[in-house]
Amino acid sequence: MRFLASLVLLVSVLGIARADAVDDLVSAEMKKQGIPGLSLVVLKDGKPVKTKGYGEANLEHHVPVKPETMFQSGSVGKQFTATLVMMLVGDGKLTLDSAIGQWFPEAQGKWDKILLRHLLSHTSGLPDMPYDKMDLRKDYTEAELVMLMVSQPAVKPPGTEWRYNNGGYVMLGVLVHRLTGRFYGDLLKERIFTPLGMTTARVISERDIVPNRASGYEMQTDGLKNQEWVSPVLNTTADGSLYLSGLDYAKWDAGLRGARLLKKSVLEQMWTPMKLADGTVTKYGFGWQVASHGGSRLIEHSGAWQGFTTYIGRMVDGHYSVIVLTNLDAGHSNPVKIGHGVLDIYGPRKTS
Repeated sequence: MRFLASLVLLVSVLGIARADAVDDLVSAEMKKQGIPGLSLVVLKDGKPVKTKGYGEANLEHHVPVKPETMFQSGSVGKQFTATLVMMLVGDGKLTLDSAIGQWFPEAQGKWDKILLRHLLSHTSGLPDMPYDKMDLRKDYTEAELVMLMVSQPAVKPPGTEWRYNNGGYVMLGVLVHRLTGRFYGDLLKERIFTPLGMTTARVISERDIVPNRASGYEMQTDGLKNQEWVSPVLNTTADGSLYLSGLDYAKWDAGLRGARLLKKSVLEQMWTPMKLADGTVTKYGFGWQVASHGGSRLIEHSGAWQGFTTYIGRMVDGHYSVIVLTNLDAGHSNPVKIGHGVLDIYGPRKTS
């Protein structure tokens, strides 16, 4: 009995030490990077082992970050779009080898050889959305967004090069709308958020009252400033325009662990790096980057938008997942470093 009691005490002490090490890491990096607020979730086998907020969600009102605090997703939102598309594939509404041109008559003769799998894996050969030439405060129509993509010449033939492409995921949202007749955000809520109990996850809206919404900040030469305003429409596209809390992400991870939305074989397909026409293997599947951690596959993604940065890393064959959400711009905040550091505390990391 004494041995058992000692063992329980040792496990308890080790757990506290591990938690303290995480707190020390997060606090040190927040100070170094100048991050106002951060939400952290660590899960083991889909169950939270640490859920904590650090710093402030709103500097003007001194609101502390808590597990319920809502952060913008940035490109981490792509995994939800990809999952929805794969659910539609499972419904038989389209296939990974469907040529996307059938949903984009504006691109007749230009996108005929681009397949659905190319958009999902950033291998379409298309240029990105021309954000540097766009008025980010204009509410573009869906048709106008399509024409912004169609009007540009292809960079490479489809399937021959990996090139990260937000515009490709914007087009996936348009494709879903034209295929189903419904806004992709409504389908996310119906088919992903509600079934998994992600009760606060939603598409961004500056006009709506959103409880626990964090403010995004950008570091300027004279200090922190509020995020730049962009048009409502550009905050609803399928490349990563979501609000989620750490608690929402925890339920998302649990849903993936339990294969509640897609079969394990389909998830494996999404987490398999795309192979190019010349046999080169990329480090990206469908909405997920693929790496490794301590001998286990690490599927991960980062995101940045409007004074927010995000990171999610999941050890597919291991036990742990980590989510890091911050309210500081990508030029100064590095949630990937923090996420990898947290995973290091729970096990050695090996870079692929």
